Amino acid sequence: MPHRIYGPRRQGVARRPGFDPQTQPVVPASQVLPALLPSTLQLDFICSAFGRAVDWQVEPIFADSFRSDFSDCKDIIRAAVLIPLVQRPDGLHVIFTRRSSHLHDHAGQISFPGGRIEPFDRDAVAAAVRETQEEIGVEPQYLKVIGTQPGYLTSTRFTMLPVIGQVLPGFSIHPDSTEVAEVFEVPLPALMDPAGHVMHRAQLPGGGHRLYFSIPWGPYFIWGATAALIRNLYHFLAAAQNTPDRS
Repeated sequence: MPHRIYGPRRQGVARRPGFDPQTQPVVPASQVLPALLPSTLQLDFICSAFGRAVDWQVEPIFADSFRSDFSDCKDIIRAAVLIPLVQRPDGLHVIFTRRSSHLHDHAGQISFPGGRIEPFDRDAVAAAVRETQEEIGVEPQYLKVIGTQPGYLTSTRFTMLPVIGQVLPGFSIHPDSTEVAEVFEVPLPALMDPAGHVMHRAQLPGGGHRLYFSIPWGPYFIWGATAALIRNLYHFLAAAQNTPDRS
């Protein structure tokens, strides 16, 4: 069960009319991915991995959606999210939010803190830090940026740049109830276990299909773009685990 919950616990699944992400057909895994070593999920290793060159590839199923530069894309909304790592006695945990049900975009979904990159933001990292303070009340002095990963273009035309950061001791959580219904933590090893990553195939109303990952955990159903970012972080750490540190 969650290590800490900030706010009332509720089922963490968002549904649009006629679509339930939990009931879409599961696609059997085409390969068995290796588990990560416990040492790979330590803060020191993660910081060192982002500080050196790691030869790795993004999740191949979504290779067209991950990139570092979206300047050639039209009609997009640039956004950034923070993947907040918290050191607990039993290891690293990740902070998530459940978005309020009345929001226009991604209502009720499990997300990382984050939002649109505004014109006044210095860059995407600054936007992620600002949005984290606005959404869950963690002040910037308690955030230490570790690194970034390729951005992800969502089906709703948001480009999400993931910023990995450590939440330093002494922080407090104060959710903005207009945007956030709940804040909770999940152990990082549970998220980085590829055996818990489930691929779904959903039929689209106009024909064709859409693939997406889900990561069920306790009462929560993490899916869509958030699950894709988690999957990509797994690929990076798996590659770093197999890349000698020559520093």
